[in-house]
Amino acid sequence: MVQAPQHTGCSGPTLIRLLARLADVDVPEPRQSLSDRLSQWLGWADAIGLSTALNGNPPSVAPGARALGSAEALACDRVRTALANAIAGDSAVASAKRRGQPQAPAQGDSMDAAVDYATYRQRYFAMQQAMETDIGSLRGRLRAMLAARTPALSQLAAVDAVMEGALGARERSLLGGVPALLEGHFARLRQAEQVALADAQASGEPAAVTSGAWLDVFRRDMRSVLLAELDIRFQPVEGLLAALRSS
Repeated sequence: MVQAPQHTGCSGPTLIRLLARLADVDVPEPRQSLSDRLSQWLGWADAIGLSTALNGNPPSVAPGARALGSAEALACDRVRTALANAIAGDSAVASAKRRGQPQAPAQGDSMDAAVDYATYRQRYFAMQQAMETDIGSLRGRLRAMLAARTPALSQLAAVDAVMEGALGARERSLLGGVPALLEGHFARLRQAEQVALADAQASGEPAAVTSGAWLDVFRRDMRSVLLAELDIRFQPVEGLLAALRSS
């Protein structure tokens, strides 16, 4: 079976640890604190907006503002579950065996040559767009609910809106680099299998790997990375929902 690199020297979120392992690189611990890095990412206009949100007078709460019900929590669960199911069920991410398709033939050179990473890059970007759209919409709805509760929660909603606007472009830039890291993993897995099959053919011994197995390994790893990215992207939603629940 084709194995991914087993580099495990990185701490941090699951997404970072997964990418470090798949790319077989060491990720040094950050030298700066989170607050220091944020200060570099926020421009002067962002700083003004954040200061206004923190120091301004929160609007008064409309009489009869409804309390949080289970419907909001269920809506969050539905969005997350739908995205996770889309990742698991995407034909480009699901394994051939799980889709009921035949594996590559024993002499799988022609099929192997036809596999193009461009398909996987396109699907990854499509899933990222779906996450950004659905989670962004959900985040906006939760902010509207916060703004209708108490002045303090209204202020929190304003801060979250500023932070989303300020950090959204950087988030897209950083996460947009993930498919390039996966492309290297894709190429290494394919090459490792080709070398193993060629060595087996030269020695006359049975191959230790099944032709085409590398692609299922890659699909599994891509699915794990997408789910880890979903966890990262959902953290602001979880924070807003926790604020609503505790109010």
